[in-house]
Amino acid sequence: MTELVRGTPGLVRAVNDRAALHLLLRQGPLTRPEISRLTGLSKPTASQVLARLEGAGLVVGNGLRTGLPGRVPETYRVNAAAAYATAVDVTPDRIAVRTADLAGAVLGEAEAPVPAGPGREALVEALRAALALAPAPRPPRRVVVGVQGAVDPTTGRLAYASEEDMAAWLFPDVERTLAEALGLPVRIENDVNLAAVAERAHAAADCPDFVLLWADEGLGAALVIGGRLHRGHFGGAGEVGYLPLPGAPTAREAGHPYGRHGYQELAGGEAIRDLLHAHGVPGADFTETVTEAVRRAGAGSGTGAEAGTGAGAEDGAGAGGRAGNGAAAMAGAGSGAPESVEAARAGLAAVAGRLASGLASIVTVVDPGLVVLAGRLCAAGGEPLRALVERELHALAHSRARIRLSAVTGNPVLAGALDLALTAVRDEVFGGPPPVTPCP
Repeated sequence: MTELVRGTPGLVRAVNDRAALHLLLRQGPLTRPEISRLTGLSKPTASQVLARLEGAGLVVGNGLRTGLPGRVPETYRVNAAAAYATAVDVTPDRIAVRTADLAGAVLGEAEAPVPAGPGREALVEALRAALALAPAPRPPRRVVVGVQGAVDPTTGRLAYASEEDMAAWLFPDVERTLAEALGLPVRIENDVNLAAVAERAHAAADCPDFVLLWADEGLGAALVIGGRLHRGHFGGAGEVGYLPLPGAPTAREAGHPYGRHGYQELAGGEAIRDLLHAHGVPGADFTETVTEAVRRAGAGSGTGAEAGTGAGAEDGAGAGGRAGNGAAAMAGAGSGAPESVEAARAGLAAVAGRLASGLASIVTVVDPGLVVLAGRLCAAGGEPLRALVERELHALAHSRARIRLSAVTGNPVLAGALDLALTAVRDEVFGGPPPVTPCP
């Protein structure tokens, strides 16, 4: 039998305080009567809540609301200066930093060099220098760091990361060590997971169960189930670059579990560049070749069956009407010599087929309602590539998942890291997440 928790006066006050704080954070400056009406609290209770929150420094007056008949009411808002959060995005080339106040207003953003050498001392100095470039008036309550890899919770070490790119991070108990050295609460998160966190407010805002495929120089995925990240027991959920697929070398053949094999060797940036080169599409790297293939194919708003996609696939309906009849678009928008157009279309179809072959395994197991395509490869392919991937995926797998392009502007890893950091800070400062209902 479940024992009910009694609603002590202290618990009731805490629930009401959280309800008011999250309301003010969400809707901006409000008057006492508005807080009373929107929370369902009585006016005397709403006044007591505001008095407590003002005394704690969490709420401040925002001036009088004029221009209305009757008594001029005072408005209140969350004290944005009550706490701060910082996001960090680490790549092999640079460290990007963004700091925001409790209300989410960005106070500063900067980039700094990566560690000068291997070892934790060099890493700590590089992070300290980066944080100093985007300072807050007070030390941040939480720092979330996005990296190419994932912390294995069973060992405390950074896993799924190459020594070539992340040599300075490969030491025991990395989160605790960095937190102690920096004197700040530090959380390390996989960069693709953070991109998915950012997407929850954008392309995936209407779907709590989705997969984000990050197609760039490397391949990765993030799984969001019931609105929450699924990281896996060892922290490696979504490390799909190692997914065995027909036509790609296996880990046994590569001689190492983290060697060149699997999905990465079929659909990583280098493989896509070489594939399009074989179709006569030039370009120094994968972004240039994909962009040029789209240009040559003349696929201004979509691609379709004439590009060699799976027969019989239904046209998708992505966000904002992005999906269209690709065959019609291709038929009417080709540019250049006929053989160049057809070769580019065939190349794009082959790219989509490779991306869809890995996605087919993922969606068959996870059964998401949505797949978000992110990363520079997908951005270069745009809507034409999205439409091809959707058609090919629906031909390969028994899945009705919609396919959408990423809708996050700017750096999605920094955006997701700041989202996680602010959520943790607000839960700590406000005493928890928003309650379902306040206590009248």
